[in-house]
Amino acid sequence: MARVCQVTGKTPISGHKVSHSNIKTKRRFLPNLQTKRFFLVEEDKWITLKVSSEAIRTINKNGLYPVVKELRAKGVKI
Repeated sequence: MARVCQVTGKTPISGHKVSHSNIKTKRRFLPNLQTKRFFLVEEDKWITLKVSSEAIRTINKNGLYPVVKELRAKGVKI
């Protein structure tokens, strides 16, 4: 599963595409993922993360280093 946010864990979900005549067919809703580079000041290096737009807002609010520490505690290699 490549389309997974590294911070929030968002994955694609499934639902229905509904036509004008109300015929329902299966479709996938993909998360809004961005490949983004962040500069980690504490370690003086750039890191690349695949994050959703919600995760970018979380990083802006909480700071990059606490988010990276939490990811490393979970076992994600960064």
